[in-house]
Amino acid sequence: MKKTSAFYVAIRYLWSRAHEGVRYLRGAAAGIAISLVPIIVTLIVADGMIRGILDRYIELGTGHLQVVDLTRSVDNDEVIRLINGIDGVRGVWPEQRGMGVIAGRSGKTGVTVRAIEPSFWEDQGSASLLITIEGEKTPGTNRYIVLGEMLAHNIGVKTGDTVRLMTVVPQDNGRMSTRTASFTVRGILSCGYNELDALWCIISYEGGRRVFSYDQLSTNFIVKIDDPYRRADAFSWELYRYLESGYSVLSWVDLLDSQHKSYKMTRQLLLFIMALIVIIAAVNVSSATSMLVLERQRDIAVLKVSGASVNGVTRVFLWGSFLTGLTGSVIGIAAGLLIGVNINFLVRTLEKLLSFVSNIYNGSEVKILDPGFYLETIPVVIDWKAVLMISVFAILCSVIASLIPAVKAGKLKPMDLLRKT
Repeated sequence: MKKTSAFYVAIRYLWSRAHEGVRYLRGAAAGIAISLVPIIVTLIVADGMIRGILDRYIELGTGHLQVVDLTRSVDNDEVIRLINGIDGVRGVWPEQRGMGVIAGRSGKTGVTVRAIEPSFWEDQGSASLLITIEGEKTPGTNRYIVLGEMLAHNIGVKTGDTVRLMTVVPQDNGRMSTRTASFTVRGILSCGYNELDALWCIISYEGGRRVFSYDQLSTNFIVKIDDPYRRADAFSWELYRYLESGYSVLSWVDLLDSQHKSYKMTRQLLLFIMALIVIIAAVNVSSATSMLVLERQRDIAVLKVSGASVNGVTRVFLWGSFLTGLTGSVIGIAAGLLIGVNINFLVRTLEKLLSFVSNIYNGSEVKILDPGFYLETIPVVIDWKAVLMISVFAILCSVIASLIPAVKAGKLKPMDLLRKT
């Protein structure tokens, strides 16, 4: 039997109108399809959440790169000019950062104090992720402050209120003392991720002199480049070689190393759990192939009598399992992509439905994506390479699972089969 003949016989078994045997392969293909839907949706959601959170950290927090001035030089303009002269640099901003305690009308809490040039928040990467809840997005003069939405809520302040910011500064005698400065809230911002909003305390670069001592005024330069996800590490080495000694260069990969690894491990664990479902579904292909062999014994006998070899008959059923896995993969991945692309709409619809039911009983709203732990909106990120690997994995599992019944079918003796039938 030619290889192409085995392929066409397998197609006939899968797409035949006959009810016997064929329904098992179609059922197995449906099982593969159903098992792939959650793994594709999980992949899209996990990648979207990771990319969305990382985007906010590197665009609004660490930057793509950070240049640390170890010489404590005050000539920031020269450093900025040097870095901006490198091809691929999108922008450079000096920043002073420290910890403090902020007090409002109804509470106080620890914060990360960031003194940075206003143009940083107007950069295209920053502006695309920021939502102005109240007032302005930049502090303006050194008398104003901008807070994250969750931070403002925690201390009970709104635009126009006065807050007190306390920081610890070293004295000449080696002791530590507190420095308190009052600021007027000029704006309240949100990036859609409460973990960042709860810590943001933004003042102007000049305002940093009001809360930090001279000894604390070491400046970091936040650098943004083109394509940070692919070029950050290579660019950090290039920038390190370009600058004179006395500067340290760190990429966002270095700064967020443990966090990034944690996200990737969580993603891999979720995909592994989903892969177990695919393996279980592939076992159904083995059962379907076994049932097909039992119900197609007359066909096997005819093929054997017609000169089909052991390998030829085996190939028929292996092609059948391959086509079953392929059909299930195409349908399941298509359905998974459709759901994944529309995940935000589906989540919002489900939240409204559950909130409607919940309001009838206890009057509370249901939030599936709690902003305290997740992004309010999940970016849609499709890793086509991973999708292809998942498809190949599903097809491979289908073929391997049906290997034993296919080999047994090839070894059946035609005379024995004809006597039974």
